[in-house]
Amino acid sequence: MIKAGKTFALLMVVAAMTAGHISTASGENYYRWKDERGNPVHSDRPPPEGIQYEVVSTESRLIRPVEAREGAVPKKVQPTASNDFEPIEPKKMTTKKNPEYCARAKDNLYTIDVTPRIRTRNDQGEMRILTPEERQVERKKALDAIEAYCE
Repeated sequence: MIKAGKTFALLMVVAAMTAGHISTASGENYYRWKDERGNPVHSDRPPPEGIQYEVVSTESRLIRPVEAREGAVPKKVQPTASNDFEPIEPKKMTTKKNPEYCARAKDNLYTIDVTPRIRTRNDQGEMRILTPEERQVERKKALDAIEAYCE
């Protein structure tokens, strides 16, 4: 009996999370802030009063910061140019230069360029020779790694 109750409660939580995800994906706003532990929170409702948060439009990718003293923004508020929303800038991935990775990538490129037959293992652990197409893929990976990790 207790197991069934826990299972039902878990299913209800999953259903509630799924329902929230579906409504957010349908082109509405959502709210994001950090909880008292610093963990990000995303919700279809604003946080309790006194918490700084952002209103995010899923349609336009615009955000509007809301200071804690301003209080909750009603759900009916839509992002508009006059509502001080700001575009969300995508985060750029940065890779730290790493001499060890750089040296390994250069060694890989050298091996691909000068070794006539490169052997690798298949899914069953058997040795086989790389095809010309696979060599090109591996060469591109090595060049990308050199660009990312070398000075």
